[in-house]
Amino acid sequence: MKVSVILPTYNEAKNIISLIEAAEDYLTVAKIEHELVAVDDNSPDGTAGLVRERARTDPRLQLHVRTQEKGLGTAIKYGILHSNGDIVVVMDTDFNHDPKMLPQMVRFLEYYDMIIGSRFTMGGGMEDNLRYYLSFLYNVLVRLVLRTQIQDNLSGFFSMRRDKLLRMDLDRIFYGYGEWFMRLLFLAWREGYSMLEVPVFYVLRRHGQSKSRLLRMILAYTRTVLSLRFGY
Repeated sequence: MKVSVILPTYNEAKNIISLIEAAEDYLTVAKIEHELVAVDDNSPDGTAGLVRERARTDPRLQLHVRTQEKGLGTAIKYGILHSNGDIVVVMDTDFNHDPKMLPQMVRFLEYYDMIIGSRFTMGGGMEDNLRYYLSFLYNVLVRLVLRTQIQDNLSGFFSMRRDKLLRMDLDRIFYGYGEWFMRLLFLAWREGYSMLEVPVFYVLRRHGQSKSRLLRMILAYTRTVLSLRFGY
């Protein structure tokens, strides 16, 4: 089976090639057929140019540059729709999501419908202790409101079989920033999909600046949780 790894990028020039190399190395060693699909929102730092140059000699790498539409959620949807693997994996491009986890994220789909990279299972965590505890507490709140047992509703690192993913309404899920992941998990849980959370450990960003804005994120995430609980 072929795996499509979706890589949404914006201003990741200092990370993207190292990430692509690492992802391809781990998947190749595991003998997993794959493609990498980079979706760049016209980054001003030259991210797309670096990927384009590598793609000239790497047939497993696709680049899509969006100049009209922007945003993490819609970039992921674009990548999903422009990939052709039997399995879809979505991951960040700043090394928050460790590429060495890719083979495990793929193999466990033999037994589950969805694999979730989780900071809050045994072996998971974050190098930034303050962010870890704040994220942990917020996830407790999310579980209480949504009445699910998902430990990490915010990681954004997952794998699914394409047919299972495309049964869902992608337009209803993939928009906004990180809140798309809460919508995906909640709707997959409501569909009765079986899920496995595997431990991931977030290291500090290697290069560049985070696009996250804490207050804006909290407000957006909270609105999303309430709409899922009372509006879906």
